[in-house]
Amino acid sequence: MSLLPIVETYVYEFFRNRIDEKYVYHDISHTVEVVTACRELATAYKISREDYDILMLAAWFHDTGFELGPEKHEERSIQNVKNFFSNFSCPETHLEKICGCILATKLPQQPHTLLEKIICDADLSHLGSKSFWRRIARVREEMALTQNLTMNEEQWIDFEITFLLGHNYHTDIAQRLFDKRKSKHLKQMQQQKKRIATDNDSDNLEELITLNDSLNKKTLDKKNESKFESRSFGRGVETMYRTAYDTHNNLSAIADQKSNLMLSINTLMIAIILSVLIPQLDASPHFVVPTFALLAVCLCSIVLATLSTRPKVTTGQVTLDDIRNKRSNLLFFGNFYRMKLDDYQWGVMEMVKDPDFQYSSMTRDLYFLGKVLARKYQYLTICYNVFMFGMIASVILFAVAFIAGGSFAGKSFLFFKIH
Repeated sequence: MSLLPIVETYVYEFFRNRIDEKYVYHDISHTVEVVTACRELATAYKISREDYDILMLAAWFHDTGFELGPEKHEERSIQNVKNFFSNFSCPETHLEKICGCILATKLPQQPHTLLEKIICDADLSHLGSKSFWRRIARVREEMALTQNLTMNEEQWIDFEITFLLGHNYHTDIAQRLFDKRKSKHLKQMQQQKKRIATDNDSDNLEELITLNDSLNKKTLDKKNESKFESRSFGRGVETMYRTAYDTHNNLSAIADQKSNLMLSINTLMIAIILSVLIPQLDASPHFVVPTFALLAVCLCSIVLATLSTRPKVTTGQVTLDDIRNKRSNLLFFGNFYRMKLDDYQWGVMEMVKDPDFQYSSMTRDLYFLGKVLARKYQYLTICYNVFMFGMIASVILFAVAFIAGGSFAGKSFLFFKIH
């Protein structure tokens, strides 16, 4: 029996309960990405089932050591593996390979075996994937939150360029999969660095002219310092909003996937009940009660899953007075789809000119996105509870009806016919 399903559940709970939320990069989503990349590379190399299990177990555990911070987290991850397998039988050679794979991810990476090379490439697969910009933004945010390490834009780009130049994928397949896009990201970073250098040159020229005209150098320095701090603060806020939007969108997509899953399962079950069970009730009347109980559970689950995905659009009208008083949110279509084009354009231009208005609009948008998410997950929670407990109750009713030989269910059937 494979331990992978048990390990997956264990690691999800581990991150939920024991990893600080400040680790916005080294979170469960990063672990899932590494597991997915490991699976892709392992399939391409056609490794044995035994090696596959070793690789997957190492991928799931490789960042659990962040429970106590980034320093020596690989060693703590290894200890977490050993603690977990103290409750399960695992050959010593397998455990050594798992620990070796985890330790190989330590920077600078120095893998030796194929499995170690695969997990190392998977751990940094985002460098050559579409998630690159989102993931490096989270690296920057995590460094600021956990290490109090803040960098301006130029410093951050230099940091990323240095990292990209010093990194190489270890397997041939990873090189084919990720190197092209990684090179593209490196070029984009270098172009961005050139733009910043050009902007800095222009800023330096303006500062020189202003300095010649200024009567008070100290006042000028304070203004420049204040301007720089405001600009840095703006980038940090933008990263925060971008991350928040990504999180909300991901959670919404997950909720929709769960709703679709419940709809598919229950629709299939209803089809089976109507086509298989109900035609047999005349011959087996003692199964009437459990059959209709199961049917009711499926219908309730479908209704709740549908409610969780049902869209709710607002009035579509924002008044000009709301825009003047910065009480509106023009970022969501439900607030403006009934407005006149001229009014909407005027409102957007007012928002663009005022940073406070922009941030307040994004804050309102995030707030109402959260309200929608809360409603979705509330319905989903009820739906899953109804499905879980309803299935348990239905199975128990089927078991009772089967054991009783139809006596109890038959009486229930007669009672419903009489009444």
